[in-house]
Amino acid sequence: MDSYAQPNSDELLSFERLDRASPELWPEKFPGVNEYVTLKSPENGNTTPPKWMADLENDDINLLHEFASLSTQQLFEKIRGLQNLAYQLGVDEMKEMSRGKMLKVLESAKPNYGW
Repeated sequence: MDSYAQPNSDELLSFERLDRASPELWPEKFPGVNEYVTLKSPENGNTTPPKWMADLENDDINLLHEFASLSTQQLFEKIRGLQNLAYQLGVDEMKEMSRGKMLKVLESAKPNYGW
């Protein structure tokens, strides 16, 4: 049981000093990344919205914020409600298309110009 004893905290101390200022010790993994990060950091105020947000209106952004504030269960319920609404809309559209066919509304009529 002595093999599982906790080590003394003095045994875990390390007096090794790591000099992080040296580029040889801590090279950049991808050249130019540090400059890119400093240019795009929020402190500089140079942030541009992502491309997918460029075409969004304020109502769309507000809706995204609303969805983001929902819990997982609430979001699933909202999605389920939207799916049910889309299904019902498709059923209603099918009924109206059938009705239009029966009334021959959708048939292409030849224009009668009276010539």
